Amino acid sequence: MPATTTLLSRAGSQWSSRGSIALRGALATPRCSQFAARTPALAALSRYYASKCEQLLPLLYKQIIPYPSHTVINMPALSPTMTAGNIGAWQKKAGDSIAPGDVLVEIETDKAQMDFEFQEEGTIAKLLRDAGAKDVAVGSPIAVMVEEGEDVSAFEAFSIEDAGGDKKSDTPPKKDEASEAPKSESKSAPPKEESAPAAIESESTGDRLETVLQRLPAVSPAVKKLALEKGVPIGSIKGTGKGGKITKEDIEKYKPAGGAPAAGGAAGAPTYQDVEATSMRKVIAARLTESMQQNPHYFVASNISVSKLLKLREALNASADGKYKLSVNDLLVKALAVAARNVPAANSSWREESGKVVIRQHNVVDVSVAVSTPVGLMTPIVKNVNGLGLQSISSQIKDLGKRARDGKLKPEEYQGGTITISNMGMNPAVERFTAVINPPQATIVAIGTTKKIAVPGELTEDGTPSVEWDDQIVITGSFDHKVVDGAVGGEFMKELKKAIENPLELLL
Repeated sequence: MPATTTLLSRAGSQWSSRGSIALRGALATPRCSQFAARTPALAALSRYYASKCEQLLPLLYKQIIPYPSHTVINMPALSPTMTAGNIGAWQKKAGDSIAPGDVLVEIETDKAQMDFEFQEEGTIAKLLRDAGAKDVAVGSPIAVMVEEGEDVSAFEAFSIEDAGGDKKSDTPPKKDEASEAPKSESKSAPPKEESAPAAIESESTGDRLETVLQRLPAVSPAVKKLALEKGVPIGSIKGTGKGGKITKEDIEKYKPAGGAPAAGGAAGAPTYQDVEATSMRKVIAARLTESMQQNPHYFVASNISVSKLLKLREALNASADGKYKLSVNDLLVKALAVAARNVPAANSSWREESGKVVIRQHNVVDVSVAVSTPVGLMTPIVKNVNGLGLQSISSQIKDLGKRARDGKLKPEEYQGGTITISNMGMNPAVERFTAVINPPQATIVAIGTTKKIAVPGELTEDGTPSVEWDDQIVITGSFDHKVVDGAVGGEFMKELKKAIENPLELLL
């Protein structure tokens, strides 16, 4: 039986069971007045069922006269780990036309803030979420679209329930929410009087939710970089520049509110500051914890001379006429790709698909380059490094790094990769470090800073060796023992050392 017929039959049986007086009172006001004049009880009864009819008729109307043909737009999954997102600024409003490639809305995912580019053509009939809505589950309706020329006014009363309702995000239930077993009470104990729960005041300020862009402080990339270097939380600074913009002076003058109280200061001053973890920080924490628990790491370190590599870099930059400027990291990325091609086992990944476990050896080397951003670590990918020249590698790393810090990377630009490099050599205090493998990859190399090391030189006239100074770095490889055996990891480090200490081969 159709839903409309069932609903009407149920409503009709309910009305008839209550008596024809109530039905006539709900549908015919003059007759209801006559009954009211005769019996007050009947008047009250008629008003009761009249209100019930008013609540039921809109539902009947929707069942009988549905909305025109339309398409519900749901919250997209912009990354494999995304279960919910925050709504930023809408780029379209009701009545606007939209074409493939147009940006519909800005969405804050568990990775970054991204533009949701729509891939269909039509007219936006209604926006179902306000800008600033938080934790909207993937698959939940956010807007309605109709074909060009359709009347959008018919959707003024369209709601989220009409679109199918919210979806639940795939998050495990908290332990506190688990049902508790009923506790048996002693028969001799007197029954306890249950007090009414105390009213709880809402913590809402009543202000309108801000968009993602509105929540971000006004700050330039240079100031972001300075704050990152000094470890200053930008969100806790009140800008003194024009329009509340945060300046370099604000960063320099910042003093943490949770520091030790000064002598003679007020007692009970805060000694710490809690900063809520972002969605991206939570994902980073979950993935790195999973990597350390499920991937048996082992580490191989090597002292590698970079004197020839530094001279080659200087010569190439001098002859570039300003067209490009190579960094040490650009050359190391190329050397990493050469070593990965010579030892393909290190350029592999552990896969569990369709109930089978396989080790996938990649035929191309896609290098994930670790980039520190104001919101966390990201690894944009330079694809097919073996097929690129040094100039192309350098320009791609600069472009990807800038867009990573600005939160403008596309998912395909940071998802994937076959091997990773993490370089902290720009910090003179970091001689060496070990990095956590980026699953499902099996190898990551960690680059320390350059040091002057005394090494034996040519023999002097009296037969004793002279002392020369060599520029060296310590590179530590982290390997997944499920994929790369110890001897293979050592062979990979040998090939990497060879490629770096003979940099002319990188030009071949």
